[in-house]
Amino acid sequence: MKKLTYLMLVLFAMSTLVFVGCGEKETVAEAPEAEAAEVIPAVDPVEEAAEAYFSEFPQGGYIIKEDVFLQKVADGEDMFILDIRRPDDYAAGHVTGAVNIPWGPSLAEGLSSIPQSGQVFVYCYSGQTAGQAVAVMNVAGIPAKSVRYGFSRGISTVEGYEAAVDTEPVEASGSFSIDAAFQSAADDYFNNLGAAPFGNNIVSAADAAAILEAGDDSVQFVDVRRAEDYEAGHIEGAVNLPYGANMNGSFADLPADKKLIVNCYSGQTAGQAVGILNLLGYDAVSINSGMGTPKTGGKGWNSEGFPLVQ
Repeated sequence: MKKLTYLMLVLFAMSTLVFVGCGEKETVAEAPEAEAAEVIPAVDPVEEAAEAYFSEFPQGGYIIKEDVFLQKVADGEDMFILDIRRPDDYAAGHVTGAVNIPWGPSLAEGLSSIPQSGQVFVYCYSGQTAGQAVAVMNVAGIPAKSVRYGFSRGISTVEGYEAAVDTEPVEASGSFSIDAAFQSAADDYFNNLGAAPFGNNIVSAADAAAILEAGDDSVQFVDVRRAEDYEAGHIEGAVNLPYGANMNGSFADLPADKKLIVNCYSGQTAGQAVGILNLLGYDAVSINSGMGTPKTGGKGWNSEGFPLVQ
């Protein structure tokens, strides 16, 4: 009897445990949902440096007056002078101490021979291609400025300039490292300078006027002169984007799907704008000699008598 009673107690306890075990639901902690990783867009170093060209605009800009430049030469200041004219013109006479790296693919190849600090001055014939060169060089980390009006229209008009000119060739002696991204951008820029009528990223006033007359809607004219000069008279349909600090803030307003034909006063600041715009992916050219000034020798939109509107 005792054994039976004991057996009944054991069976009762087991049934109780089974009942309790079946009645309770096991709680399993759910793993927290993984937070989506923040996607940070990659920064293109070339585009970043191109934007900085105008957002970090230096005091005095990127042009040095021809007489100020020649005074520096006379004073023997430590500087690197770059002549981007054709070799035959360089050989005929150049600023004392200037190194010749001709405009075009050679300039891309020669960037590594140009110092990345100190004073670097560039001149061409009139200042227009030097403007483009200076833009690309600064983006590549070379603190260059162009000589106003270049050799033909600027340097050679300064009284006594002959004292700063000789025919002794000068070779670049340094070697500097250029970031691969900047070198690639410079290679692409100087190896693709456009075909006629836009060779060297420059269009003549006559060809620009013909494009305007034809009503080509694949083109947008851009005037980078001061607002008051634009209002006094500009090319029909041109938008005004004054050259200077932070002008890059308005680049987004320009049509990315059209060729931009840019004018300034003589072509020099337009050349800089064209350089930066092309590095940012736009298709831009400047009008040869801009609107025209007394130093552009009768060249330029206004000097050649093409119409303006107010």
